[in-house]
This record gives sequence, structure tokens and C-alpha cells, in this order.
Amino acid sequence: MTGTTDPLVVPGDLLGTAEEFVPGRGTYEDRGKIYSALLGHRRVDPSDRAVRVDAVHAVPSIHDDDIVYGRVDEVKSAMAIVTILAGSGSPRTIPGTPEGTVHISKAKDGYTEALSDEFAPGDLIVARVLQSHPSVKLSTAAADLGVVSARCSSCHGLLARAEKGGLRCPRCGNQERRKTATDYGRVPGVGPAPDGGRAD
Repeated sequence: MTGTTDPLVVPGDLLGTAEEFVPGRGTYEDRGKIYSALLGHRRVDPSDRAVRVDAVHAVPSIHDDDIVYGRVDEVKSAMAIVTILAGSGSPRTIPGTPEGTVHISKAKDGYTEALSDEFAPGDLIVARVLQSHPSVKLSTAAADLGVVSARCSSCHGLLARAEKGGLRCPRCGNQERRKTATDYGRVPGVGPAPDGGRAD
């Protein structure tokens, strides 16, 4: 959510009235007035006039429409099970290492014949949160989402982009398929993969 940022507020600070704003995360309404429930920054989204408070040093959590990074733990016929590691906006890990799933229909834009062609256990992915509660459902369908780091199933070397599409292992030459993100080879906190993530 984009919007304007106001000075620091503390719990109980008046943020506005229900006539002016829609109460958002980190706020509460009492008798038509909206107050801060947290120590943080007041933010107003001009698109829908929602007011919220972003907590200072908040514990990372997952919300609908967030972009998150995760590790593929298991690939089944209809879904991939993913451990969510961090949000794209923070290097801090999400407590409890929550699990999410990517359904085969949400793996890529178009028909997916076999989910094992799109992901493999151990892959690192970037995904969008479609649903955060009660269970986390993810999508990698957009072009900028998908696998950002993968290892060779033969020698465990890091796979790099091949000139003619797909992925290729620079160590043993094995070629594999994945649903890759546009910035494959760039992992948060690591930077670009060797040789720019490409194997010739």
C-alpha cells in the first residue's frame, strides 16, 4: 500500500474520525474516532482513505497480496508445499517458518501438465500471497514470480539460465526446466548468481 507518512504515533493517539477514514491495521475505532493501537507510523492510503499504523520494529507477518520468499519442501501432483522464509520488504525471517502451498493452477500463466516441471524440492521461490488465513495460499503465475535459485538434480550444482531457455548446470551440463522468475539468479541477501545466472 502506498501513501503518505506522518510522524510517530503511540497507542491512544487520535488518527482521525470514521467520517474521514476507514480504520486499518494497527488502529481501533471508538465512538466514531480512530486511534492508534501501536507505536509506529501513521499512514494513509489516498486510494481508499484507509488509515493504518505500521509498527516500529514489528515482528514480520504475512498478509494477503504480500510478496514472499520461500523454499520448496515437497512437490505433489496438485500442489507444491513451501516453507515461507521472509517477506520481500524485510530481511528478517518470519517467526514459526509458516508453510504455504502453490496449487498447480497457480504455478504459471497457462496450462501446467506436471508440477514437477515447474518446481523441485530445495528450490527458492518468490511468490504472491493469495490468502494468508486460515492457510497460506501462494501464486507464482506472474512473470516476475517463480524460482529464483535451483540446484541440479544430478550433481547439486547451482543451475543457471541456458541461452535457449530452461536451466543448465555449468558443472555437469545437465539441463532442467523450472517456472523461473524474471530475476532468476538474484536471491535477497546474496545478490546475483555467478556469471549473472547464465550458463552458455
